[in-house]
Amino acid sequence: MKTYPSERWVRAFVGDVTLVESRDPLLFWEDGFPVPGYAFSPATIDMTRLSESGAAPERGGFDFFGPKGQVQTWFDVVVGGRVIPHAAWMLAGLGDRIVFSWRPGGIDRWQEEDIVVWAHPRDPFHRVDALPSSRHVQVSANDVLLAESRHPVLLFETGLPPRFYLPQADVRLELLRATTTTSVCAYKGQADQYWDVVDDPNLANVAWSYTRPSAAVAEIAGLVAFYNERVDITVDGVALGRPVSPFSDPAQRPS
Repeated sequence: MKTYPSERWVRAFVGDVTLVESRDPLLFWEDGFPVPGYAFSPATIDMTRLSESGAAPERGGFDFFGPKGQVQTWFDVVVGGRVIPHAAWMLAGLGDRIVFSWRPGGIDRWQEEDIVVWAHPRDPFHRVDALPSSRHVQVSANDVLLAESRHPVLLFETGLPPRFYLPQADVRLELLRATTTTSVCAYKGQADQYWDVVDDPNLANVAWSYTRPSAAVAEIAGLVAFYNERVDITVDGVALGRPVSPFSDPAQRPS
């Protein structure tokens, strides 16, 4: 397990109750899992809100929001009449520090300083850049042109293929159908609009947009991106191969 000390002011809230307030959280990466978590010293936690779980949860298969290694103690979070089962745990290798789940529907809000953070802690070694460009980008599926633009914003994110965010005026929205899907990203914020390709069930939720992205990637606001893994993209006349990424697996994509 890799660890890295942080000096960020990190808080967790259940309703209006401050559950965690730390200025020395410990970032950790469990073996084989690239996304970090925070481990907190008990002195930074309202321990009156934690109750040892009566039994461990059933664990089977991959769980993005759960522990990957050996758990020494499980805790429920209890605030008023609300109980969030198995919302915290002590993980072998982290001493007496306690880890909390970021699973949606559990703890209501996480903040780093005064910024709300979604899904998981931000990795200090992970970078996201949104760069306006004049490249000529074409997006097709089943030999049908879905979008064409000379005003893309290219988003470069550590560990993922570049994404091409295109103005909606350059997207053939009549070929797409809006869905109710949403998703969250620790670095970009909440993607609050997704689209299917009409009449192709294999291309569900293939495109998305952030109405109000995080300040660091403000340039992508309102623009539309497509999964490179699922459509054909040509840039300046050169066809790009379909990359392999975690989102190649349907289980990793929003649905």
